[in-house]
Amino acid sequence: MDDNRFAVLLGNAAISVWGDMPRDIQEALFETAMRGHDDLRHDLAKLLHDRHSPTEHPPHPPRMA
Repeated sequence: MDDNRFAVLLGNAAISVWGDMPRDIQEALFETAMRGHDDLRHDLAKLLHDRHSPTEHPPHPPRMA
């Protein structure tokens, strides 16, 4: 099996449903994807913003004290 092929499929699926995901999941996926790729942070953030209006994003979950 080619793990990269599945990674691309899963990545495309995540991008397509990004606006429906809870914000904490979005943040976890984004930070995991950007680990070691600081030079791409802006580009990925722009891609996600362009495809999903900020008003579509679910509110940030309350922080536990």
